[in-house]
Amino acid sequence: MKKHNFSAGPSILPKDVIQKSAEGILNINGSNLSLIEISHRSKDFVEIMNSATSLALELLNLENKGYKALFLQGGASMQFLMTAYNLLENKAGYINTGAWSTKALKEAKNFGNAIEIASSKDANFNYIPKNYSIDEDLDYLHITTNNTIFGTQYHEIPETKNNLICDMSSDIFSRNIDFSKFALIYAGAQKNMGPAGTTLVIVKEDILGKVSRNIPSMLDYKIHIDKESMFNTPPVFAVYTSMLTLEWLKENGGIKSIETKNIEKANLLYNTIDSNELFTGFAEKEDRSLMNVTFNLTNQEHKQHFDKLCIDANISGVNGHRSVGGYRASIYNALDLNSVKVLINVMNELKTII
Repeated sequence: MKKHNFSAGPSILPKDVIQKSAEGILNINGSNLSLIEISHRSKDFVEIMNSATSLALELLNLENKGYKALFLQGGASMQFLMTAYNLLENKAGYINTGAWSTKALKEAKNFGNAIEIASSKDANFNYIPKNYSIDEDLDYLHITTNNTIFGTQYHEIPETKNNLICDMSSDIFSRNIDFSKFALIYAGAQKNMGPAGTTLVIVKEDILGKVSRNIPSMLDYKIHIDKESMFNTPPVFAVYTSMLTLEWLKENGGIKSIETKNIEKANLLYNTIDSNELFTGFAEKEDRSLMNVTFNLTNQEHKQHFDKLCIDANISGVNGHRSVGGYRASIYNALDLNSVKVLINVMNELKTII
């Protein structure tokens, strides 16, 4: 029986997507060849890549607005340095809300003056910083919209005159916001879009070509745009599965529709955490994530009982990150509402056995 998969990533994918991707591994488009044994220059795969990039722009409402979509490799971690390599000339600002933005800032400092505008490190990143000033002379401002480890999320996008760069790895395609506020978005596929192995980059072309340094070919966005994500052999399976996931999202009403479902799932789970005295939330309430719900037991003596209840209920992937401890329920787009209800039933059942 399929488990209730709350893994933070690589994470749950829609059942139909897994089935179709498996079929593609065996026989892609009736060619009697496997997806993973055809040329990435073949008509079949070129159509897959074009469809994936077009769907990404369409779902984000960024078609015909000067943006290009790329499927690259190296994960979001590669983007920590690629953004700085391509965009940092004088000074860049970073709002530090967790482990990944800390790493992004560290990489940017290798290329120039990268400064920390604000941070929530003082409270182990359990909130989103507010009431800070943003320098107007930045080449760009970098944020991480959703913090997978700590369970916080921006619910208001910062207003800035600078180019706004965003790591959106764990909440892309999950909620309806004005994506045109961003000059560049990057997101590892393995949270809400596909398997590990590819990273989606959405970049506004007119921000490129402004730095004086020479950029290695593999790290140059302009080269990847010119080569349509085919400068080197792309991760064909990851791109194909991402395309299938984007098709699934479009067929199910797009981002507006999935946002409604995600809010319902999150509200049910947070309401249980707040009303059940055996549990306590980690993130500040106003900054709680719709994607990663972090919580803990109020009494650690109950841990053995709760863990067993989760196992018996076929629940997987709820252990919290070592930086926070406790529990983390990742409720990405593909997670069914029923799985959230199963977890809630287990949380309520704990009260009856202690």
